[in-house]
Amino acid sequence: MSTISIIGSGGMAAAIAGRIANAGHTVEIVNRDPAKARALADRLTAGATTGTYGAAPMGDIVILAVPYASAAAVVADFGEALDGKVIIDITNPIAPDLSGLVTPHGSSGAQETAKGLPAGAHVVKAFNTIFGHVLAKGGRLDAFIAADDAEAKARVSTFLESLGLRPLDVGGLQRAQTLEALGLMMIGLAKNGAGTWDIALNVDIG
Repeated sequence: MSTISIIGSGGMAAAIAGRIANAGHTVEIVNRDPAKARALADRLTAGATTGTYGAAPMGDIVILAVPYASAAAVVADFGEALDGKVIIDITNPIAPDLSGLVTPHGSSGAQETAKGLPAGAHVVKAFNTIFGHVLAKGGRLDAFIAADDAEAKARVSTFLESLGLRPLDVGGLQRAQTLEALGLMMIGLAKNGAGTWDIALNVDIG
């Protein structure tokens, strides 16, 4: 098994970290506030470590689990420390009033985040269409991924499979625009048509 680093310590970070720990990987939690990182690490059933904010993460796969509004600043804080890493962007760049996406026309949160990363880092969009509490319950869920780098995509697919998820490739990183719109749709569905947040989107392959 390997070490997976998570930048962030909120609800989604906790849900993903729990899956990672249960799969037997080592989890490294990194947060600007060391106490918050330690608190999440202590909650995990398996051994977890904490890292230094802004320093090179231990894991070759780094999960960016912060609000989209904070993502650019976090990436800037780490700078070249993320060079050579596979960065999983889980953010949904949604307006506070849920009226739409806040990204520039023709772009996505993942593509905007990629602009601030070192040339040797590769962004993979994943997890943004799964609600954290649903992920934490366990079970085999479909996890849609988008990325330009084939090797990074393959590594993330293998990682997702190790968590008991089914990775489904939707194409290049430009498809992150579609996945982020899908994330917004899932919120709308939960608040309106479904009437519950205990939902997940799965593909039925006949």
